Amino acid sequence: MKDFNGDDNLIFGRNSVLELLKSGRAINKILFAEGKRDGSAQKIFNDAKSAGIVTEFVGKNVLDKISGGGNHQGVIAYAAAFDYADLEEILNFAESKKEPPFLVLLDELEDPHNFGAILRTADAAGVHGVIIPKRRNVQLNSTVAKTSAGAAEYVKVARVNNIAQTLKELKNSGIMIVGSDMDGEVEFTDADFTGGICIVIGNEGRGMRRLTRENCDLPVKIPMFGKINSLNASVAAALMMYEVCRQRRKNL
Repeated sequence: MKDFNGDDNLIFGRNSVLELLKSGRAINKILFAEGKRDGSAQKIFNDAKSAGIVTEFVGKNVLDKISGGGNHQGVIAYAAAFDYADLEEILNFAESKKEPPFLVLLDELEDPHNFGAILRTADAAGVHGVIIPKRRNVQLNSTVAKTSAGAAEYVKVARVNNIAQTLKELKNSGIMIVGSDMDGEVEFTDADFTGGICIVIGNEGRGMRRLTRENCDLPVKIPMFGKINSLNASVAAALMMYEVCRQRRKNL
């Protein structure tokens, strides 16, 4: 099981996880031991599903390892380092600043250091918000927060269930979807980034998923002149974010 949440926001034990749910604090994921759920474990599961929290079933040995031998009682929660925003909140934020929406969407990013670096650049570049999927993507954990050098306090991050559907909704709102792709149609500096825009950054190794790529209005490439054919995800994101800044400032 690949863990994108980090282990420094662990809450384990049934009563502790129940209290976490009652507190309203953002939760990245809850793990349950495989097998029969009874009593409070069933209540935790039901409450988590009602709240739209990601749940996963794993072997007891996995929970033992994650908790370091602690008394997890078959339940472990990963609490988020910060609360998440709604996509509507991000769009309203852009409107309140009287600016075209400027978004970054991460498609199954795995490295929390990349996520933190992207948040740091997003804050500096004036990005209104970052969008991530609820599953198969690094979440807002303390490693991300530390790497962001404080930017996680200020950049709004929204989690969505379906990336393809979210991209369609953004396009229907007049936001252009531009994906970073080594096989892109044009170089990123030749694209028009002056309107509402959502930059898509794919997985560190695989790039964007097929459905994500199909929902891009324009895949763009960053020219490469060396022997390595791709850039670190956070570097690619930074180049594209600052190209948006450059074009928008030029058109003021």
